[in-house]
Amino acid sequence: MTIAVSTFGNHHGKRVDQFRLVSNTGVTVDLIGYGVAVRDWRVPVVDGERSVVLGFDDFEAYAKHSPHFGSLAGRVANRIKDASFELGGKTYKLAANVGTLQLHGGDEGLGRQVWDGQVDEANNAVRFTHFSPDGAMGYPGNVNFAATYTLKGNRLRLELSATTDQATPISLVQHQYFNLGTSDTVLDHTIQVNSSAYTLLGDDLAPTGAILPSRGTQYDLRTARTMRDSAGAPVDYDIGMALDTGRSHADPIATVVGPDKALTLKLWTDRPGVQVYNGVWTDIPVPGLNGKNYGKHSGFCLEDQSFADAVHNPHFPNVIHSPDRPYRHWCEFEIA
Repeated sequence: MTIAVSTFGNHHGKRVDQFRLVSNTGVTVDLIGYGVAVRDWRVPVVDGERSVVLGFDDFEAYAKHSPHFGSLAGRVANRIKDASFELGGKTYKLAANVGTLQLHGGDEGLGRQVWDGQVDEANNAVRFTHFSPDGAMGYPGNVNFAATYTLKGNRLRLELSATTDQATPISLVQHQYFNLGTSDTVLDHTIQVNSSAYTLLGDDLAPTGAILPSRGTQYDLRTARTMRDSAGAPVDYDIGMALDTGRSHADPIATVVGPDKALTLKLWTDRPGVQVYNGVWTDIPVPGLNGKNYGKHSGFCLEDQSFADAVHNPHFPNVIHSPDRPYRHWCEFEIA
């Protein structure tokens, strides 16, 4: 199918393009070059179609108000304690943007940059590229990033890669906010994740380094449950889950069913972990897609990634990449 390309906005003098992917099952995905964000994602349902992500109808809202709606986060996703790390005997000071932490690569991280997009109509795909220079947001190394979104049927696949000219931490994440239903919150979605452990957080919300079993806690999502406790009160999720080792990459790591059961989401990934987040901090002062208001618990994220703050925890999966260890990462969503 033809991939429609249009101008969505302008950021720091650079045009922000939008690319529309349409599949043979009637799924439509709008991608924008700003942060490689999935701006909208519409899926057929019995009475028409349903938008299943949080986003905005105009570009200025992304630049001013977006908490990484649909974008890629990096160079290093999630939190880095004390906004610094040591590598090769040198201390690198990063730009802190949440208290003393750096979150999602800082305020000028990859999710806040305009990427170049190139259509691949033969594969119903768009390939985005971005060059991040040595020293960007405090990180070492000149890095060339690439991200390809491919839509086939009801499946959207993301393939990420990066090459660097020197050792540097790289850990990217897709940051989709989903709502499969029609209500203002996602609390009545049913969620199941193939994880038996989680990374314990300190008071600053950075991991302490401890990996604890989830059995008997609110983080035990091996059996499907809603995002409410036994009394019906909301449960806040903003936690890194360690995915079960020895799993087959052919099996989904998470399954979420909408409240009306019209849509089910499945996620596959090669990453060792996933951040489960249900919009604990979401409070957007302007309308979103179709005039919707986005408050607390208005969307959920399944951020497949390496463990947060791996640069300070050598027993976590390694996030240091180098000329002879390029970055590779894939994930795939199905919503049907």
